Formats: sequence, C-alpha cells, structure tokens
Amino acid sequence: MSKLRAARMSAGVGSLATWFALGGVVSALAAEPGGSVKAAEPPRCSKAVWESIAPLFSPPAEFAGDFGEYRSPLVFNDGRKVASAADWARRRQEIRDTWQALMGVWPPIDEQPKVEILETERREDFQQYRVRFDYMPDRPVEAHLLVPDGQGRRPAALVVYYDSETSIGLGKPMRDFAYQLTKRGFVTLSVGNRAATEAKTYGLFWPSQENARLQPLSAFARAAAQAYHVLAQRADVDPARVGVLGHSFGGKWALFAGCLYDKFACVAVSDPGIVFDPNHVSVNYWEPWYLGYEPGQWRKRGLITADNPCHGLYARLVAEGHDLHELHALLAPRPFFVSGGACDQPRQWRALNHLVQVNRLLGYENRVAMSNREKHEPTAESNEQIYRFFEYFLKPVPEPSAPHGAGPRQ
Repeated sequence: MSKLRAARMSAGVGSLATWFALGGVVSALAAEPGGSVKAAEPPRCSKAVWESIAPLFSPPAEFAGDFGEYRSPLVFNDGRKVASAADWARRRQEIRDTWQALMGVWPPIDEQPKVEILETERREDFQQYRVRFDYMPDRPVEAHLLVPDGQGRRPAALVVYYDSETSIGLGKPMRDFAYQLTKRGFVTLSVGNRAATEAKTYGLFWPSQENARLQPLSAFARAAAQAYHVLAQRADVDPARVGVLGHSFGGKWALFAGCLYDKFACVAVSDPGIVFDPNHVSVNYWEPWYLGYEPGQWRKRGLITADNPCHGLYARLVAEGHDLHELHALLAPRPFFVSGGACDQPRQWRALNHLVQVNRLLGYENRVAMSNREKHEPTAESNEQIYRFFEYFLKPVPEPSAPHGAGPRQ
C-alpha cells in the first residue's frame, strides 16, 4: 500500500501521527462531476478535538453493516455494479443527472457576485456586516456576514435558516451557529428566506411561485451555491475550507446544498430528516416548499392523507424507489455530520451506511458521523459536536497568508 493510500485509509482514529508525518496534506479524490480531483485537505487541528468526536463516526452495533431496504447507490441504472473509483465517477454523474432532470436545471452561478454593504457594526472581537446580494438571478436577499479579528485566510461557514438574524445570536437560543463559529475563528455568512417565512409559503420559488422552474429545495441549494461565492471571493477566506450547516428547515437546505454543490468542503445538519419518512410530520419533503411543488396546487400543511394528498415530484420519487441516500452518496469523500434529534434517530445509520460504503470504495474512513438526542431542539452538547466537527475538518494549522480583508467586495 502506498504512503498516500495509507494516509487516506487511516485519516481517523489512531491516525494523527501518520497524518502529521505527511504534513497533513492528502489529495481529496473526487467529488467534482466527471471525477476531477479537488483541492488538498487541511492538516487536522487537534488530536483532542478528534478524540472528542471520534465515537460519532461508528454506528451502534445493532446498525453496523445494516443497509436497510435502500437501493444501493453503487449500482448503475442498468444494473451494473460499481467496482472502482473510475466506475464511481460515472455512477456519481448518473445520480446527479437523474436528480437534476427531476428537480430542474440550475441557472448559471455568478462566481464573482456583487455584494452591497447595508450596515456595519462592531461586536465583541468581530465585525458584523448586513449585506445584500442576488442569491438567485434578479432575486436579492439580505444576509449577515461576521468576520473575526485576525490575519490571513480563515475557514468559513455558510449557515442557512428561516432568517439570518437567529444564527448570529439574535433569535432563539441554541441556534446561534454563525456567532459561535465566528468566536472560533470562522468567517460566517448567515442567509435566510424571511419574506417567504412571513408569508408562510416558506419555499424559494424561481422565477415565480406560479411557474417555478426548480423544485424549491433545489432552488435553495442553488442559492447556497451562490452564497458560497460571496465567501470564497474574500481575501480572508480559504475557498477550499467552506462548510455549510443548518437546523431543521435549514438542515434540509444545507443537506441539498452540500450534496448538489461540490465546493462545500463539509456538511453538518441538525435534525432535518435525512431520508423520506411519510409518517413523521416534520420530515415533510412532500410539502410544496420542498419537493412537492406543482403549479396550481397547494396542499394543507400536514401528513399525507387521502383528503390531503401530496403533489409534484415527491410522489414520483417515492413511486420510483428514490430516496435521499442517493444524494448523500454525492458527498463522498467530503465529511458529513448528522446531529440527530426527533427526526433523525440511530436507525438512520441504515441510510448512512451506504455513504460509508462509497467512501470506502474511494479509500476513506471516518467521513460519516451521527449523534443523537431525544428532542428536535439543539442542545449545548449537540451544538458543541457540530463546532468540533467543523474545527477538525476545516480549521488548518496556522500559516502565513493573505492580509485580512476590509469587508465585502463592492
């Protein structure tokens, strides 16, 4: 086994000595459509951080090796089995093409978006900006950018939720993900969908609610991809170290963003429901603001019943045997953490085991993790696990780099 291969295989428990001996840099295999190689990985920030989260990368004994009834993503549509990394690159493209055809094709992404500063405020040891940019073509959104004091390029995180204020500490407790990561040295961008939340339509319908070209969750993912470039173009952000996270509705948004846009280096979701579940009212991918959009149809919110059926793509996905584990597979080998609550209990390892299997095919271990709590609401412990996951996979050993940026690009 080559030194490089050995490092890939052991980048987890008991591997820190090997990792640092190699300078902490290993080529990440893949993840771009067509199988091109992504940027090098960072050195891991701390052995202690790893040891605190390492147990989360193993399923409970009762679910180890249990793949449930999910159709393996390592089988082509024509029935051929994936046997190599080269095969996986082709199969991966097939999965992407299938889902994109079903959900709608994205409009082009502006990789140098114009960002307007609306307000600047000094808070503690960081700068806070209220900014505006187009997160879909001709669809502006206001967001909050937090930039910690310091020099050089930093890791960054995109946080998505109903609004942008909650994540920066101006909303419900235990949802201040951006604020907490900024205090840990991350540049953060918080993006919401306030107008639709206030209107109780919730979705991102583009170009209009009457005639949307994309299923709303795909539109949210595309909006997150645009927000990625708001961060990536900054002189104080390392574009190869940008993660995405969210809770509940934001978790669904972050999940689809990470799966469908390869430039996100890692993904953490807090209890979104990572697979379909028609019996759980909060795992409601059938709603018109997620995957149940159909022009002219708007169902009453709640479980699917004979009197209140679902519409649009969701029904077709279920009928054809699709589930979200297919999208999970697109994450490999990027790290994925599920902070599970009422929606995501340990049984979801049956779906995650498929992603583990894809990572192993590519030569990676310890890329899929899940924690579990009883209730949907985040806790101090569950949030700390998310922050340590981001620190471990995104926070590199300090090195000289570009000067601190003065603010968003004008």
